[in-house]
Amino acid sequence: TEIDWKAYMEEVEGFANGTLDYTQLRGDTGPLVYPAGFVYIFLGLYYATGRGTDIRLAQYLFAGLYLLNLLLVFRIYCRTNKVPPYVFFFMCCASYRIHSIFVLRLFNDPVAMALLFLAINLFLEEHWSWGCLLFSLAVSVKMNILLFAPGLLFLLLQRFGLLGCIPKLCICAVLQVVLGLPFLLVNPVGYLTRSFDLGRQFQFKWTVNWRFLPEEVFQNRAFHATLLLAHLAGLVLFAVHRWHRSKESILALLKDPAERKHASPPLTVNNILWQGGEQGGGAQIVFVLFSSNFLGICCSRSLHYQFYVWYFHTLPYLLWCTPTSKLAHMPKVLLLGMIELCWNTYPSTVCSSLSLHICHGLILLQLWYGTVPPPVPHTPPPSRRPTPISKKAQ
Repeated sequence: TEIDWKAYMEEVEGFANGTLDYTQLRGDTGPLVYPAGFVYIFLGLYYATGRGTDIRLAQYLFAGLYLLNLLLVFRIYCRTNKVPPYVFFFMCCASYRIHSIFVLRLFNDPVAMALLFLAINLFLEEHWSWGCLLFSLAVSVKMNILLFAPGLLFLLLQRFGLLGCIPKLCICAVLQVVLGLPFLLVNPVGYLTRSFDLGRQFQFKWTVNWRFLPEEVFQNRAFHATLLLAHLAGLVLFAVHRWHRSKESILALLKDPAERKHASPPLTVNNILWQGGEQGGGAQIVFVLFSSNFLGICCSRSLHYQFYVWYFHTLPYLLWCTPTSKLAHMPKVLLLGMIELCWNTYPSTVCSSLSLHICHGLILLQLWYGTVPPPVPHTPPPSRRPTPISKKAQ
């Protein structure tokens, strides 16, 4: 269970010994493929745990990280007020796989997600600059956080317009440059190709979601391109028809908010971005970010077991953010249980991977149809008949 931890420690040990060429940083499992923020955070853990030898202490530290992550997630859910309280029991106690990812395997994925949830808390408090800084820091630990980026871009445009969101995007970009500067000065191409390698091939034996495919199809570049196109199409459809609620074209997001004809309501935590109240659904800040990430999960080239933490804590919100009748609660709980069962099947099987896609498809359907904007009330045209003149007027 300590294979990945030892590989992390070997990767950052090279940096501790003065190696700044990113292509020379390696561990037992292969070359270092994470951005620079990962190196600095795990270098701190390297020294805190006696050069990585005190694994028990590392597990205690990750147990603390797990509790902090839960606190940040609960704060988001309490502010949105969408999920029934009993669901939090399943989030805390019912996932063996999540406990393993955090406390047993010591992956870097939980570190990135904890920073992401901290950033979302800052967004909910209207601290957009600080939130963008933490979001970029999360990206520097692991690139899966970029799945939230389309939603964040939409929110920034909605809130600030094109010119207003540029400083926020600069915060994200500058932090990446600052963190990677020691490596960029030595071997910029090596750093960029290793830490932001979007074309990396995954091994078929570890896939959780595509086990039912033949391996040659799984490794085929045309299949990867199809998934990318499906992902982009899903983002466009959600952005135009589910995230954007103004009567204006979505291109109006490029304007300054004060210059828009139909000003959108401010993106506060309990504010729905379109008229219709609680019965209408809710494309809130959390909805936009969580659905953006979920679309990426559904179209992922491969999901490994530690990737479960990428969206586990967002599933209750995605299931309960739409209007829910009393009879619909149990099927949603069963859906959570089925997803958990798929992720706990090792090695994955044709049945488990197909079941996972079916569960994802059901969630997507209820997100799409459960957040349909209410019909615009039809107002009859004014009558052209002349208004009768009263006797007093005569």
